[in-house]
Amino acid sequence: MTIIKSGSYDKFEKTCKPDESGKLCKPEKSGKLITFEGIDGAGKTTTLELLKESGKLPASAVFTREPTKNTFTGDFVYESFEKDIDPLSELFLFLADHSSHLENVIKPELKLGKIVISDRYSDSRISYQGVTLENIIPNSTEFIEQLHKPWTVVPDLTFYFDLPPEVSIKRCKNRDEITKFEKKEFLEKVRKNFLKLKDKYPSRIYLIDATKPQNEILDEIHEVILKLIND
Repeated sequence: MTIIKSGSYDKFEKTCKPDESGKLCKPEKSGKLITFEGIDGAGKTTTLELLKESGKLPASAVFTREPTKNTFTGDFVYESFEKDIDPLSELFLFLADHSSHLENVIKPELKLGKIVISDRYSDSRISYQGVTLENIIPNSTEFIEQLHKPWTVVPDLTFYFDLPPEVSIKRCKNRDEITKFEKKEFLEKVRKNFLKLKDKYPSRIYLIDATKPQNEILDEIHEVILKLIND
């Protein structure tokens, strides 16, 4: 990949590289995919909004989310939150939405060389649905991860906002947004799954102490993103 310096950020020029045989040339993704993860109430969405408003990222940066909003697949996912749907069906609704998100937003924008930032991504499914399926499917987190591997786009960088579940629940109560996922025992298991992913992929997942002041978190994230783009 050729990198063209332009101020404090870089523009990415799409190139291609031969495969293992040396005969084929396959285009590399020319942008960067950054994801924000964490249990509910960790502050990632608020931080994303502040980052978007800060003007510290290129104007072309794309902000998106999973589940997607106002889409055919995303609407089904949000509707499932209100219903007593079985966990396996719920997982595949999430996967359908992820597939649509990849084809309609993630891949096209990356090919244009843009920075794409998603509020939740595949790590959330592994961590959350890994808990809902733990008594149904053995090694549920590994099962979910393997379902993604053949076709997903792996993030270049993931910010994991780490927060104790009791603080999470308090924050959610204050904003009157308690969902079926926001129970202390459940969130403790979800947090453990996120931390296992952090240990498994230390070079991709960057842990943020979500108890720190918002301005400190924002500055830290901006610094890490700059390093990613300029490397």
